[in-house]
Amino acid sequence: MATLAKMQNGTFQIQFCDRNKRIRTISLSQKKFTRKFAEELKNIVETLIFNHENGIKKPDKKLEAWLDSASPVIQEKLAKVDLIDIPERHTVAELWEKVLHVKEHDEKLPDSAINNYRVASRRFFASFKENTFLTELTKGEMLTWKQAMEKQYAKATVACTITRAKTVFNWAVKNGWMQQSPLAGVGRGSYVNRSKDREVTMKEYEKLLAACPCLDWKAIITLARIGGMRAPSEVLRLRWKDILWDKSRFYVTSNKTAHCGKAGRWVPLFPELRMILEELFSVSAENEYVINLYRDPETNIGTQFARIAKKAGIGKIPRPFDNMRATRATEIYCEHGAYLESQWVGHTAKTAHEHYIQVRDVDFNRAAGRITE
Repeated sequence: MATLAKMQNGTFQIQFCDRNKRIRTISLSQKKFTRKFAEELKNIVETLIFNHENGIKKPDKKLEAWLDSASPVIQEKLAKVDLIDIPERHTVAELWEKVLHVKEHDEKLPDSAINNYRVASRRFFASFKENTFLTELTKGEMLTWKQAMEKQYAKATVACTITRAKTVFNWAVKNGWMQQSPLAGVGRGSYVNRSKDREVTMKEYEKLLAACPCLDWKAIITLARIGGMRAPSEVLRLRWKDILWDKSRFYVTSNKTAHCGKAGRWVPLFPELRMILEELFSVSAENEYVINLYRDPETNIGTQFARIAKKAGIGKIPRPFDNMRATRATEIYCEHGAYLESQWVGHTAKTAHEHYIQVRDVDFNRAAGRITE
């Protein structure tokens, strides 16, 4: 067994005999380590000796967690007396780089999801140094990071970032880079944020069309507001061959739902949508894609939409494409029911209720008897 003694110079010494009957010593400076820690380390040493003598190669989870979280100095002291092998240590930069590499080579993962991990990485390193070892991270630091983000970003943004970070650290645990995720027990928060909900009425839609600089922009706005499509991702993937004019429907390819085994969905060719698409088809039928002028990934269609909205005289619309899609989802839900809304707009009923279905002015007016059918 091990013994603990305090030397005249204040140094704590833990001594034990190894298999070869050699006396091994671990010294702890009183300036850096307390007696309480010295006693704790003595108990750890005795447990490691017991494991060695009884051929126990893998320590229990509690001991493994202690060793994993121990400082490099303590790990080196234990390794020097042959009680442990110093585990391979990884930095947070190595972890994020590794996971991003894995995600970027996952063919099932859409570009938007990969970009979410890149954004989460940037937010993480805004608070942590790249050379920080994984074993140095604590739950307290993670909570502080989350609180800092909550002062800067919307709660849904924070939830998304925490979720991505949890995935990254869970990968580290699964692959033996660390014993436990520092985000274990840290809640991600809620994705639901209705503070920026804003109905885009049909009158506003017509004003937006009148302010559009070209047919491509009319199609983008109509596909979002009438077709209920995600913009720009789904809108830019739409091809002319996806439109079945004779069957009054078109196929929307969606990477957003591909990981769920649903590569896309069929959507009705609503009359307002048919009118715009037929007009655009008459001048660009030779092209593969419906939208051709704004395919550059560097193009910020949100900025251009803001100019159109200003010209239309309807002011600033927060999250314009999300709100146009949500407005359409609400109309379809009210006119055709939850099942068809889910099928045509492309999300689950739970997602629709949490993020899309809105309460409109017309609903209040109808309930108050101010609108007659």
